[in-house]
Amino acid sequence: MEKLPVDKLDIEEWKRVLDVNLNGAFYTAKAAIPYLKRSGSGKIITIGSGMGHKGRADGAPYSCSKAGLWMLTRILAQELSEFKISVNELIPGPVNTDMGNDSKKDKNSAFSINGEWVKAPEDVIDLAVFLAGLPDTGPTAQSFSLMRRDI
Repeated sequence: MEKLPVDKLDIEEWKRVLDVNLNGAFYTAKAAIPYLKRSGSGKIITIGSGMGHKGRADGAPYSCSKAGLWMLTRILAQELSEFKISVNELIPGPVNTDMGNDSKKDKNSAFSINGEWVKAPEDVIDLAVFLAGLPDTGPTAQSFSLMRRDI
C-alpha cells in the first residue's frame, strides 16, 4: 500500500483499498445478516484500525476505509440490536504480517512506537473469541483494542 498525499494517489489504489476494507465487510455482513436473524442472535466482529479513528497524512485510502468500517459497525449495531445481534470492532494494533512489512520501516508507524506490542496473528484470537462468546445482552457498537495506547 503506497503512502502518498491525496493529490498523488492513484484512483485505482483508492478503489482497491476501499473494496477490500469497507466493501468486503459490507458484502460479508449483508450475506450473513439473514442467517443471523433466523438464528435469533449472533455476533459480527469487524477488524478495525486505530487509523480509522485518527487518520494519518499519506494514508488516506486505508484510514478512510477503516473509518468507514467503524461507521458501518455502528450502523449495523443499531439496525441489528433488536434481533440480538451485536456488532463490535476489534482493533488488533500492529500485527507481524506481510501487510505490515512496509510499516516496520516507517518511523511514524505503530511498529515504531515505544512500548507498543507487535502481535503475531494468533495473539488476536483471544479477544475475537471473547467478543464472540459474550452474552446476547452484551456490548454492541463498541471498539475493543489490543493496542497499548489511545486509539
